Amino acid sequence: MLQVNLDSLKFSFSFFINCFQNTCVPFKVHLKFPTILILSKQRRTTMSDQMIFKRYEMKYLLSRAQYLQITEAFDGRMKPDIHGKSTILSLYFDTPDDLLIRRSLEKPLYKEKLRVRSYGIADTDTTVFVELKKKYQSVVYKRRIAMSEEEARRYLLSHASVMDTQISREIDYCLSHYRNLIPRMLLSYDRAAFYAMDNPQFRITFDENILWRDHDITLTTSIGGTPVLPADTILMEVKTADAIPLWLVQLLSREKIYKTSFSKYGTAWLQKQRRF
Repeated sequence: MLQVNLDSLKFSFSFFINCFQNTCVPFKVHLKFPTILILSKQRRTTMSDQMIFKRYEMKYLLSRAQYLQITEAFDGRMKPDIHGKSTILSLYFDTPDDLLIRRSLEKPLYKEKLRVRSYGIADTDTTVFVELKKKYQSVVYKRRIAMSEEEARRYLLSHASVMDTQISREIDYCLSHYRNLIPRMLLSYDRAAFYAMDNPQFRITFDENILWRDHDITLTTSIGGTPVLPADTILMEVKTADAIPLWLVQLLSREKIYKTSFSKYGTAWLQKQRRF
């Protein structure tokens, strides 16, 4: 059985709470849905590149037929978002013994992941997103900083300085607390993303062709790896700050589509363990 370091978990959660208490905006703003904080404008990891999200995320594994049934109901309700259809690469950082993902798979009260995300294969000057994703009592809190791929590598691997903000301080804490975080796995997938026409904070994404690898793990090389899901299985994620629309609730109920617990990184990591 996997063991959890309770002292470490308590320390991480304490910092998580302190970040809310010491933030530059009132604590109540973080607790009010929807919470998307986009700060002012300048350049080189500027304040406008800093984003905070707070929401619920529900996941469903769909057949191709179920996917078509759901997307057919989007007419007049959902629109493709700014990225539309895209290929996403997510580079996950972890300790050499994979402490973060092992802890996450135990489904603790609080957990966190650190990753770098790009839309398509990146060049050194491509804008990527350094993301710290935290989950507490089923609520997802995501901190995101935009910077170039080269800046992200220098920041995470060489601890080069970036603009001092609430978000960078939280990421800095994660890097210092776990000390030796390194790239451990690359995941790629094709995503179709939509938002509600009457509520842009309500989003639905569909991910397929989810692949993982633990070699050649950079955002600047080719896409490829081991499939995470069987062919024609699609991961749907419903992301909302409050309630799910009635039309979707009724559709999911009628088609007997049920919420599941699923982690791309977690599933890939378990597949990797079964190889040994």
